[in-house]
Amino acid sequence: MLEGKAVVIETDMSEAMQSRCLELAYQALDLHEVSDCQAIAQFIKQNQAYDVCSPRVRNNKKFDEAYGSAWHCVVGLDFGSCITHLCGNFIFFRVETVEFLVFKDGKELTESKEEAIGVLQKDGKVDS
Repeated sequence: MLEGKAVVIETDMSEAMQSRCLELAYQALDLHEVSDCQAIAQFIKQNQAYDVCSPRVRNNKKFDEAYGSAWHCVVGLDFGSCITHLCGNFIFFRVETVEFLVFKDGKELTESKEEAIGVLQKDGKVDS
């Protein structure tokens, strides 16, 4: 368990989502060995989340379900990254020596891949 305070290095998340990420990080560090970065990351991604509109009220949704799909969590002692993310869905922070990168990548599409390709082909944007 690490006792240090989280230092947010970069973020574009709402305050409610930031608070939830930090809370999950502290819980994960309490439950798992600091060296087990995979278990810590999985805990953050798969644990229950608070509703964004009412952070004090717990709901029964996982992080992906509460905030939409396509979330990624990277935890490590020293790593670099080059990612793309959806605006408002990124945080990079540190708790003592452990770094956390949580971000959402991609769109929540209601159409299938085939439907999306068909739309592009119909518009003449994809060469056959």
